[in-house]
Amino acid sequence: MADVAVVGSGPNGLAAAVMMAGAGLEVEVYEAGETLGGGCRTSEVTLPGFRHDICAGAHPMAYASPFFRAFDLAAHGVELLAPAASYAHPLDSGVAGVAWRDLDRTVDELGRDGKAWRGLFAPLVRDWPAVVDTAMSDMRHVPISPAAIRFGLRLLEQASPLWNTRFSGQVAPALFTGVATHVITPPRALPAVGAGLLLATLGHVGGWPVPRGGSQAIVDALAAELRRRGGRVITGHRVDSLAELGDTRAILCDTSPAELVRIAGDGLPAGYRRRLERVRYGAGACKVDFALSGPVPWQAPGCAEAGTLHLVGSRAEALAAEHAVAAGVHTDRPYTLVIQPGVVDPTRAPAGQHTLYAYGHVPHGSDRDISDLMVGQIERFAPGFRDLILAKHVRTAADMPAYNANYVGGDINAGAMTVWQTVFRPAPRWNPYSTGLPGVYLCSSATPPGGGVHGMAGTHAAAHALRTVFGNRTDPFDLVAATAADR
Repeated sequence: MADVAVVGSGPNGLAAAVMMAGAGLEVEVYEAGETLGGGCRTSEVTLPGFRHDICAGAHPMAYASPFFRAFDLAAHGVELLAPAASYAHPLDSGVAGVAWRDLDRTVDELGRDGKAWRGLFAPLVRDWPAVVDTAMSDMRHVPISPAAIRFGLRLLEQASPLWNTRFSGQVAPALFTGVATHVITPPRALPAVGAGLLLATLGHVGGWPVPRGGSQAIVDALAAELRRRGGRVITGHRVDSLAELGDTRAILCDTSPAELVRIAGDGLPAGYRRRLERVRYGAGACKVDFALSGPVPWQAPGCAEAGTLHLVGSRAEALAAEHAVAAGVHTDRPYTLVIQPGVVDPTRAPAGQHTLYAYGHVPHGSDRDISDLMVGQIERFAPGFRDLILAKHVRTAADMPAYNANYVGGDINAGAMTVWQTVFRPAPRWNPYSTGLPGVYLCSSATPPGGGVHGMAGTHAAAHALRTVFGNRTDPFDLVAATAADR
Protein backbone atom coordinates (compact mmCIF):
# COMPACT_ATOMS: atom_id res chain seq x y z
CA MET A 1 0.00 0.00 0.00
CA ALA A 2 1.34 3.43 -0.96
CA ASP A 3 2.12 6.09 1.63
CA VAL A 4 0.05 8.67 -0.28
CA ALA A 5 -2.97 8.38 -2.55
CA VAL A 6 -4.05 11.28 -4.76
CA VAL A 7 -7.56 11.24 -6.19
CA GLY A 8 -7.64 13.12 -9.49
CA SER A 9 -4.80 13.83 -11.92
CA GLY A 10 -5.35 17.49 -12.68
CA PRO A 11 -2.45 19.92 -12.26
CA ASN A 12 -3.12 20.34 -8.53
CA GLY A 13 -3.26 16.62 -7.87
CA LEU A 14 -0.09 15.98 -9.84
CA ALA A 15 1.71 18.91 -8.19
CA ALA A 16 0.89 17.42 -4.78
CA ALA A 17 2.00 13.98 -5.96
CA VAL A 18 5.34 15.26 -7.28
CA MET A 19 6.02 17.04 -3.98
CA MET A 20 5.17 13.96 -1.95
CA ALA A 21 7.36 11.78 -4.14
CA GLY A 22 10.13 14.38 -3.80
CA ALA A 23 9.93 13.78 -0.04
CA GLY A 24 10.72 10.11 -0.63
CA LEU A 25 7.18 8.82 -0.17
CA GLU A 26 5.46 6.16 -2.25
CA VAL A 27 2.63 7.83 -4.18
CA GLU A 28 -0.28 6.57 -6.28
CA VAL A 29 -2.58 8.80 -8.33
CA TYR A 30 -6.06 7.62 -9.29
CA GLU A 31 -7.77 9.14 -12.34
CA ALA A 32 -11.36 8.34 -13.38
CA GLY A 33 -10.70 9.17 -17.04
CA GLU A 34 -8.80 7.05 -19.49
CA THR A 35 -6.25 9.85 -19.87
CA LEU A 36 -4.71 11.91 -17.11
CA GLY A 37 -4.88 15.66 -16.86
CA GLY A 38 -8.25 16.79 -15.49
CA GLY A 39 -8.79 20.26 -16.95
CA CYS A 40 -5.48 20.20 -18.82
CA ARG A 41 -6.04 17.67 -21.60
CA THR A 42 -5.51 17.77 -25.36
CA SER A 43 -7.40 15.58 -27.82
CA GLU A 44 -8.50 15.24 -31.45
CA VAL A 45 -12.20 15.91 -30.95
CA THR A 46 -13.06 17.29 -34.41
CA LEU A 47 -10.98 15.83 -37.26
CA PRO A 48 -7.80 13.74 -37.43
CA GLY A 49 -4.70 15.87 -37.08
CA PHE A 50 -6.49 18.73 -35.25
CA ARG A 51 -5.31 18.79 -31.62
CA HIS A 52 -7.63 20.72 -29.30
CA ASP A 53 -7.14 21.79 -25.70
CA ILE A 54 -10.27 20.55 -23.99
CA CYS A 55 -10.34 22.98 -21.06
CA ALA A 56 -7.26 25.06 -20.20
CA GLY A 57 -5.62 26.57 -23.27
CA ALA A 58 -3.38 29.57 -22.48
CA HIS A 59 -1.07 29.43 -19.49
CA PRO A 60 0.24 32.68 -17.97
CA MET A 61 0.83 30.84 -14.69
CA ALA A 62 3.07 28.25 -16.37
CA TYR A 63 5.88 30.82 -16.18
CA ALA A 64 4.80 32.59 -13.03
CA SER A 65 3.32 30.15 -10.50
CA PRO A 66 5.69 29.51 -7.57
CA PHE A 67 5.21 25.79 -8.13
CA PHE A 68 6.10 25.93 -11.82
CA ARG A 69 8.98 28.34 -11.18
CA ALA A 70 10.44 25.63 -8.94
CA PHE A 71 9.48 22.72 -11.18
CA ASP A 72 10.81 24.37 -14.39
CA LEU A 73 8.66 23.09 -17.23
CA ALA A 74 11.33 23.86 -19.83
CA ALA A 75 13.77 21.58 -18.02
CA HIS A 76 11.14 18.84 -18.30
CA GLY A 77 10.82 19.24 -22.06
CA VAL A 78 7.76 21.50 -22.21
CA GLU A 79 8.18 24.25 -24.79
CA LEU A 80 6.08 27.27 -23.92
CA LEU A 81 5.33 29.46 -26.94
CA ALA A 82 4.27 33.01 -26.11
CA PRO A 83 2.52 35.09 -28.80
CA ALA A 84 3.72 38.68 -29.22
CA ALA A 85 0.25 39.80 -28.11
CA SER A 86 -1.00 38.11 -24.95
CA TYR A 87 -4.64 39.02 -25.55
CA ALA A 88 -6.78 41.37 -27.61
CA HIS A 89 -10.25 42.88 -27.36
CA PRO A 90 -11.84 44.01 -30.64
CA LEU A 91 -14.64 46.58 -30.80
CA ASP A 92 -17.33 47.19 -33.41
CA SER A 93 -15.52 50.30 -34.61
CA GLY A 94 -12.90 48.11 -36.28
CA VAL A 95 -10.21 48.81 -33.70
CA ALA A 96 -8.97 46.59 -30.89
CA GLY A 97 -7.19 46.96 -27.62
CA VAL A 98 -4.10 44.77 -27.76
CA ALA A 99 -2.11 43.75 -24.70
CA TRP A 100 1.34 43.14 -26.13
CA ARG A 101 3.99 41.43 -24.04
CA ASP A 102 5.87 44.68 -24.55
CA LEU A 103 4.22 47.10 -22.10
CA ASP A 104 5.64 50.14 -23.91
CA ARG A 105 4.07 49.06 -27.21
CA THR A 106 0.73 48.54 -25.46
CA VAL A 107 0.91 51.99 -23.90
CA ASP A 108 1.81 53.62 -27.21
CA GLU A 109 -1.12 52.03 -29.03
CA LEU A 110 -3.65 52.97 -26.33
CA GLY A 111 -3.14 56.65 -27.14
CA ARG A 112 -4.60 59.00 -24.57
CA ASP A 113 -5.22 56.11 -22.14
CA GLY A 114 -1.70 54.74 -22.49
CA LYS A 115 -0.35 56.71 -19.55
CA ALA A 116 -3.18 55.48 -17.33
CA TRP A 117 -2.54 51.87 -18.42
CA ARG A 118 1.13 52.27 -17.55
CA GLY A 119 0.23 53.73 -14.17
CA LEU A 120 -2.02 50.76 -13.45
CA PHE A 121 0.36 48.00 -14.51
CA ALA A 122 3.99 49.17 -14.60
CA PRO A 123 4.50 48.91 -10.80
CA LEU A 124 2.93 45.43 -10.79
CA VAL A 125 5.03 44.30 -13.74
CA ARG A 126 8.19 45.56 -12.05
CA ASP A 127 7.54 43.46 -8.91
CA TRP A 128 5.56 40.64 -10.49
CA PRO A 129 6.99 37.76 -8.38
CA ALA A 130 5.72 39.41 -5.19
CA VAL A 131 2.34 40.07 -6.83
CA VAL A 132 2.07 36.41 -7.84
CA ASP A 133 3.16 35.14 -4.43
CA THR A 134 0.40 37.23 -2.84
CA ALA A 135 -2.30 36.09 -5.26
CA MET A 136 -1.19 32.44 -5.05
CA SER A 137 -1.14 32.30 -1.25
CA ASP A 138 -3.42 30.13 0.86
CA MET A 139 -5.43 33.28 1.80
CA ARG A 140 -4.45 32.66 5.43
CA HIS A 141 -0.77 33.61 5.33
CA VAL A 142 -0.77 36.41 2.77
CA PRO A 143 2.72 37.86 2.20
CA ILE A 144 2.74 41.59 2.92
CA SER A 145 5.09 43.60 0.74
CA PRO A 146 5.08 46.96 -1.06
CA ALA A 147 4.02 45.10 -4.20
CA ALA A 148 1.13 43.45 -2.35
CA ILE A 149 -0.03 46.83 -1.07
CA ARG A 150 0.12 48.32 -4.57
CA PHE A 151 -1.86 45.34 -5.85
CA GLY A 152 -4.44 45.81 -3.11
CA LEU A 153 -4.89 49.51 -3.81
CA ARG A 154 -5.45 48.84 -7.50
CA LEU A 155 -7.86 46.07 -6.61
CA LEU A 156 -9.95 48.43 -4.51
CA GLU A 157 -9.89 51.11 -7.20
CA GLN A 158 -10.97 48.84 -10.04
CA ALA A 159 -13.68 47.16 -7.96
CA SER A 160 -15.25 50.51 -7.04
CA PRO A 161 -16.87 53.38 -8.96
CA LEU A 162 -13.33 54.72 -9.38
CA TRP A 163 -12.82 52.23 -12.20
CA ASN A 164 -14.71 54.65 -14.43
CA THR A 165 -12.26 57.45 -13.68
CA ARG A 166 -8.91 55.97 -14.71
CA PHE A 167 -9.58 55.73 -18.46
CA SER A 168 -11.22 58.33 -20.70
CA GLY A 169 -11.63 56.35 -23.93
CA GLN A 170 -13.45 53.15 -24.91
CA VAL A 171 -10.62 50.77 -25.80
CA ALA A 172 -8.63 50.55 -22.56
CA PRO A 173 -11.69 49.97 -20.31
CA ALA A 174 -12.89 47.18 -22.60
CA LEU A 175 -9.40 45.65 -22.71
CA PHE A 176 -9.22 45.37 -18.93
CA THR A 177 -12.84 44.30 -18.52
CA GLY A 178 -12.34 41.45 -20.97
CA VAL A 179 -9.55 39.93 -18.93
CA ALA A 180 -11.40 40.53 -15.65
CA THR A 181 -14.29 38.44 -16.99
CA HIS A 182 -12.22 35.24 -17.11
CA VAL A 183 -13.50 34.01 -13.76
CA ILE A 184 -17.12 33.89 -15.00
CA THR A 185 -18.51 36.40 -12.55
CA PRO A 186 -19.51 40.04 -13.03
CA PRO A 187 -16.24 41.81 -13.89
CA ARG A 188 -16.49 44.50 -11.22
CA ALA A 189 -16.57 41.94 -8.41
CA LEU A 190 -13.42 41.88 -6.27
CA PRO A 191 -12.40 38.33 -7.33
CA ALA A 192 -12.84 39.20 -11.01
CA VAL A 193 -10.80 42.38 -10.68
CA GLY A 194 -8.09 40.55 -8.75
CA ALA A 195 -7.83 37.87 -11.44
CA GLY A 196 -7.86 40.54 -14.12
CA LEU A 197 -5.03 42.50 -12.53
CA LEU A 198 -2.94 39.37 -12.07
CA LEU A 199 -3.49 37.99 -15.56
CA ALA A 200 -3.01 41.35 -17.24
CA THR A 201 0.22 41.90 -15.32
CA LEU A 202 1.55 38.53 -16.48
CA GLY A 203 0.56 39.45 -20.02
CA HIS A 204 3.34 42.05 -19.86
CA VAL A 205 5.85 39.71 -18.21
CA GLY A 206 6.15 36.28 -19.82
CA GLY A 207 2.93 36.57 -21.78
CA TRP A 208 0.16 34.02 -22.07
CA PRO A 209 1.95 31.04 -23.64
CA VAL A 210 0.59 27.86 -25.14
CA PRO A 211 2.60 24.62 -24.85
CA ARG A 212 3.84 23.20 -28.12
CA GLY A 213 1.57 20.29 -29.00
CA GLY A 214 -1.13 21.19 -26.49
CA SER A 215 -1.81 21.67 -22.79
CA GLN A 216 -1.47 17.92 -22.25
CA ALA A 217 2.29 18.50 -22.36
CA ILE A 218 2.15 20.14 -18.92
CA VAL A 219 0.45 17.27 -17.12
CA ASP A 220 2.45 14.69 -19.07
CA ALA A 221 5.64 16.32 -17.78
CA LEU A 222 4.35 16.22 -14.20
CA ALA A 223 3.33 12.59 -14.54
CA ALA A 224 6.69 11.66 -16.07
CA GLU A 225 8.52 13.26 -13.15
CA LEU A 226 6.25 11.45 -10.70
CA ARG A 227 6.96 8.12 -12.35
CA ARG A 228 10.68 8.86 -12.37
CA ARG A 229 10.39 9.30 -8.63
CA GLY A 230 8.73 5.89 -8.30
CA GLY A 231 5.10 7.07 -8.24
CA ARG A 232 2.24 5.52 -10.19
CA VAL A 233 -0.67 6.98 -12.17
CA ILE A 234 -3.67 4.68 -12.48
CA THR A 235 -6.16 5.81 -15.12
CA GLY A 236 -9.67 4.50 -15.71
CA HIS A 237 -10.22 4.10 -11.97
CA ARG A 238 -13.05 6.11 -10.48
CA VAL A 239 -12.70 6.15 -6.70
CA ASP A 240 -16.10 5.64 -5.08
CA SER A 241 -15.02 5.34 -1.47
CA LEU A 242 -11.99 6.24 0.59
CA ALA A 243 -12.09 2.68 1.85
CA GLU A 244 -10.78 1.57 -1.56
CA LEU A 245 -7.48 3.25 -0.73
CA GLY A 246 -6.81 1.00 2.25
CA ASP A 247 -4.39 2.03 4.97
CA THR A 248 -2.80 4.84 2.96
CA ARG A 249 -1.37 7.34 5.43
CA ALA A 250 -2.40 10.45 3.50
CA ILE A 251 -5.08 11.05 0.88
CA LEU A 252 -5.25 14.20 -1.22
CA CYS A 253 -8.41 14.79 -3.23
CA ASP A 254 -8.18 16.92 -6.36
CA THR A 255 -11.97 17.00 -6.51
CA SER A 256 -14.91 19.34 -6.18
CA PRO A 257 -16.60 19.59 -2.76
CA ALA A 258 -19.52 17.58 -4.17
CA GLU A 259 -17.16 14.78 -5.28
CA LEU A 260 -15.45 14.74 -1.90
CA VAL A 261 -18.84 14.30 -0.22
CA ARG A 262 -19.66 11.48 -2.65
CA ILE A 263 -16.38 9.69 -1.96
CA ALA A 264 -16.00 10.30 1.79
CA GLY A 265 -19.70 10.20 2.67
CA ASP A 266 -20.61 9.99 6.34
CA GLY A 267 -16.94 9.71 7.22
CA LEU A 268 -16.66 13.48 7.04
CA PRO A 269 -17.42 15.43 10.22
CA ALA A 270 -21.08 16.43 10.05
CA GLY A 271 -20.48 20.18 10.26
CA TYR A 272 -17.83 20.17 7.55
CA ARG A 273 -19.97 18.01 5.30
CA ARG A 274 -22.89 20.42 5.66
CA ARG A 275 -20.61 23.30 4.66
CA LEU A 276 -19.46 21.41 1.57
CA GLU A 277 -23.05 20.65 0.63
CA ARG A 278 -23.81 24.37 0.85
CA VAL A 279 -20.99 25.40 -1.50
CA ARG A 280 -22.46 27.58 -4.22
CA TYR A 281 -21.45 26.71 -7.76
CA GLY A 282 -21.15 29.44 -10.34
CA ALA A 283 -22.17 30.08 -13.92
CA GLY A 284 -20.98 27.68 -16.56
CA ALA A 285 -19.09 27.48 -19.81
CA CYS A 286 -20.18 26.08 -23.15
CA LYS A 287 -16.99 24.86 -24.83
CA VAL A 288 -16.67 24.74 -28.64
CA ASP A 289 -13.64 23.50 -30.60
CA PHE A 290 -13.33 24.38 -34.28
CA ALA A 291 -11.28 22.83 -37.05
CA LEU A 292 -10.61 25.59 -39.59
CA SER A 293 -9.36 25.62 -43.16
CA GLY A 294 -7.27 28.73 -42.49
CA PRO A 295 -6.53 31.52 -39.99
CA VAL A 296 -9.36 33.63 -38.59
CA PRO A 297 -9.79 36.81 -40.72
CA TRP A 298 -9.79 39.33 -37.88
CA GLN A 299 -10.78 42.82 -38.95
CA ALA A 300 -8.88 44.89 -36.37
CA PRO A 301 -5.08 45.20 -36.50
CA GLY A 302 -3.23 43.20 -33.87
CA CYS A 303 -5.87 40.50 -33.40
CA ALA A 304 -4.15 38.08 -35.78
CA GLU A 305 -1.07 38.16 -33.53
CA ALA A 306 -2.92 37.60 -30.26
CA GLY A 307 -3.01 34.18 -28.66
CA THR A 308 -6.25 34.93 -26.78
CA LEU A 309 -9.17 37.21 -27.64
CA HIS A 310 -12.15 38.38 -25.61
CA LEU A 311 -15.23 38.88 -27.75
CA VAL A 312 -18.04 40.81 -26.14
CA GLY A 313 -17.79 44.39 -27.31
CA SER A 314 -17.66 47.39 -25.01
CA ARG A 315 -17.24 47.47 -21.23
CA ALA A 316 -20.98 48.14 -20.89
CA GLU A 317 -21.81 45.10 -23.02
CA ALA A 318 -19.51 42.90 -20.95
CA LEU A 319 -21.12 44.04 -17.72
CA ALA A 320 -24.62 43.47 -19.09
CA ALA A 321 -23.78 40.02 -20.46
CA GLU A 322 -22.19 38.79 -17.23
CA HIS A 323 -24.95 40.15 -14.99
CA ALA A 324 -27.49 38.34 -17.19
CA VAL A 325 -25.63 35.04 -16.93
CA ALA A 326 -25.25 35.44 -13.17
CA ALA A 327 -29.02 35.92 -12.97
CA GLY A 328 -29.58 32.69 -14.91
CA VAL A 329 -30.42 34.34 -18.25
CA HIS A 330 -28.89 33.48 -21.61
CA THR A 331 -27.76 36.41 -23.74
CA ASP A 332 -27.74 36.67 -27.52
CA ARG A 333 -24.21 38.04 -27.42
CA PRO A 334 -22.37 35.94 -24.83
CA TYR A 335 -18.88 36.70 -23.62
CA THR A 336 -16.79 34.48 -25.86
CA LEU A 337 -13.16 33.73 -25.15
CA VAL A 338 -11.14 32.31 -28.03
CA ILE A 339 -7.58 31.01 -28.24
CA GLN A 340 -5.78 30.60 -31.54
CA PRO A 341 -2.72 28.47 -30.75
CA GLY A 342 -1.72 28.34 -34.41
CA VAL A 343 -0.37 31.88 -34.05
CA VAL A 344 2.75 30.31 -32.53
CA ASP A 345 2.23 26.54 -32.68
CA PRO A 346 1.88 25.00 -36.15
CA THR A 347 1.70 21.47 -34.70
CA ARG A 348 -1.96 21.82 -33.69
CA ALA A 349 -3.40 21.27 -37.20
CA PRO A 350 -2.39 20.06 -40.67
CA ALA A 351 -0.30 22.49 -42.71
CA GLY A 352 -2.18 25.68 -43.56
CA GLN A 353 -5.11 24.78 -41.30
CA HIS A 354 -5.91 25.81 -37.73
CA THR A 355 -7.70 24.93 -34.53
CA LEU A 356 -9.73 27.48 -32.62
CA TYR A 357 -10.60 27.12 -28.95
CA ALA A 358 -13.72 28.91 -27.74
CA TYR A 359 -15.96 29.02 -24.71
CA GLY A 360 -19.00 31.13 -23.97
CA HIS A 361 -20.47 32.00 -20.59
CA VAL A 362 -23.90 30.52 -19.80
CA PRO A 363 -26.06 30.11 -16.69
CA HIS A 364 -25.24 27.33 -14.27
CA GLY A 365 -26.29 23.92 -15.55
CA SER A 366 -27.33 25.18 -18.98
CA ASP A 367 -27.96 22.43 -21.54
CA ARG A 368 -28.18 24.95 -24.39
CA ASP A 369 -25.79 24.62 -27.32
CA ILE A 370 -24.79 28.25 -27.91
CA SER A 371 -22.18 27.50 -30.56
CA ASP A 372 -24.15 29.41 -33.23
CA LEU A 373 -24.21 32.48 -30.97
CA MET A 374 -20.49 32.12 -30.40
CA VAL A 375 -19.89 31.84 -34.13
CA GLY A 376 -21.87 35.05 -34.45
CA GLN A 377 -19.62 36.78 -31.94
CA ILE A 378 -16.51 35.66 -33.85
CA GLU A 379 -18.05 36.62 -37.20
CA ARG A 380 -18.89 40.03 -35.72
CA PHE A 381 -15.18 40.82 -35.46
CA ALA A 382 -13.91 38.50 -38.20
CA PRO A 383 -16.28 38.57 -41.21
CA GLY A 384 -15.97 35.38 -43.24
CA PHE A 385 -15.17 33.16 -40.25
CA ARG A 386 -18.12 30.83 -40.94
CA ASP A 387 -16.69 29.89 -44.32
CA LEU A 388 -13.55 28.47 -42.65
CA ILE A 389 -15.29 25.96 -40.39
CA LEU A 390 -14.52 22.36 -41.34
CA ALA A 391 -15.93 20.80 -38.17
CA LYS A 392 -16.84 21.72 -34.60
CA HIS A 393 -17.24 19.90 -31.32
CA VAL A 394 -19.59 21.24 -28.64
CA ARG A 395 -19.74 20.48 -24.94
CA THR A 396 -22.53 22.30 -23.10
CA ALA A 397 -22.31 23.31 -19.46
CA ALA A 398 -24.63 20.41 -18.60
CA ASP A 399 -22.26 18.05 -20.42
CA MET A 400 -19.19 19.21 -18.51
CA PRO A 401 -19.52 16.91 -15.45
CA ALA A 402 -19.43 13.84 -17.71
CA TYR A 403 -16.02 15.02 -18.92
CA ASN A 404 -14.81 16.11 -15.49
CA ALA A 405 -16.88 15.52 -12.37
CA ASN A 406 -15.33 18.60 -10.76
CA TYR A 407 -17.21 20.87 -13.21
CA VAL A 408 -20.54 20.88 -11.38
CA GLY A 409 -23.15 22.46 -13.66
CA GLY A 410 -20.38 23.58 -16.00
CA ASP A 411 -18.63 25.64 -13.31
CA ILE A 412 -14.96 25.19 -14.25
CA ASN A 413 -13.80 26.87 -11.02
CA ALA A 414 -15.24 24.22 -8.65
CA GLY A 415 -17.20 26.89 -6.79
CA ALA A 416 -18.56 30.34 -7.54
CA MET A 417 -15.95 33.10 -7.30
CA THR A 418 -17.80 35.28 -4.81
CA VAL A 419 -15.78 37.32 -2.33
CA TRP A 420 -16.70 34.92 0.47
CA GLN A 421 -15.94 31.79 -1.55
CA THR A 422 -12.66 33.21 -2.80
CA VAL A 423 -11.29 33.90 0.66
CA PHE A 424 -13.00 31.03 2.48
CA ARG A 425 -12.78 28.23 -0.07
CA PRO A 426 -14.43 25.76 0.44
CA ALA A 427 -15.51 26.53 4.01
CA PRO A 428 -14.61 29.07 6.73
CA ARG A 429 -11.79 27.34 8.60
CA TRP A 430 -8.16 28.15 9.37
CA ASN A 431 -6.81 25.24 7.31
CA PRO A 432 -8.81 25.20 4.05
CA TYR A 433 -7.20 21.92 2.93
CA SER A 434 -8.00 19.83 5.99
CA THR A 435 -11.26 17.87 5.86
CA GLY A 436 -11.48 16.95 9.52
CA LEU A 437 -10.70 13.35 8.62
CA PRO A 438 -7.19 12.47 9.80
CA GLY A 439 -4.80 12.37 6.86
CA VAL A 440 -7.42 13.42 4.27
CA TYR A 441 -7.01 16.72 2.42
CA LEU A 442 -8.79 18.63 -0.33
CA CYS A 443 -6.32 20.01 -2.91
CA SER A 444 -8.42 21.16 -5.87
CA SER A 445 -9.33 24.60 -7.19
CA ALA A 446 -12.16 24.49 -4.64
CA THR A 447 -9.42 25.53 -2.19
CA PRO A 448 -7.18 28.63 -2.27
CA PRO A 449 -5.96 30.15 -4.46
CA GLY A 450 -8.76 28.93 -6.76
CA GLY A 451 -8.94 27.99 -10.42
CA GLY A 452 -6.16 27.94 -12.99
CA VAL A 453 -3.25 25.77 -14.05
CA HIS A 454 -0.79 26.75 -11.33
CA GLY A 455 -0.48 23.73 -9.03
CA MET A 456 -0.62 25.91 -5.94
CA ALA A 457 -3.67 24.36 -4.27
CA GLY A 458 -1.87 21.02 -4.51
CA THR A 459 1.32 22.59 -3.19
CA HIS A 460 -0.34 24.10 -0.12
CA ALA A 461 -2.30 20.95 0.67
CA ALA A 462 0.75 18.70 0.25
CA ALA A 463 2.80 20.96 2.53
CA HIS A 464 0.15 20.60 5.25
CA ALA A 465 0.05 16.83 4.83
CA LEU A 466 3.83 16.55 4.92
CA ARG A 467 4.03 18.51 8.17
CA THR A 468 1.04 16.98 9.90
CA VAL A 469 1.17 13.33 8.83
CA PHE A 470 4.85 12.78 8.10
CA GLY A 471 6.55 15.40 10.27
CA ASN A 472 8.40 16.75 7.23
CA ARG A 473 8.91 20.53 7.39
CA THR A 474 11.14 20.86 4.34
CA ASP A 475 10.35 23.90 2.22
CA PRO A 476 7.90 22.49 -0.35
CA PHE A 477 9.61 24.29 -3.22
CA ASP A 478 12.91 22.67 -2.27
CA LEU A 479 11.20 19.32 -2.76
CA VAL A 480 9.89 20.39 -6.17
CA ALA A 481 13.23 21.84 -7.28
CA ALA A 482 15.03 18.70 -6.11
CA THR A 483 13.09 16.66 -8.63
CA ALA A 484 14.57 18.78 -11.40
CA ALA A 485 18.09 18.78 -9.94
CA ASP A 486 18.13 15.00 -9.54
CA ARG A 487 17.14 14.22 -13.13
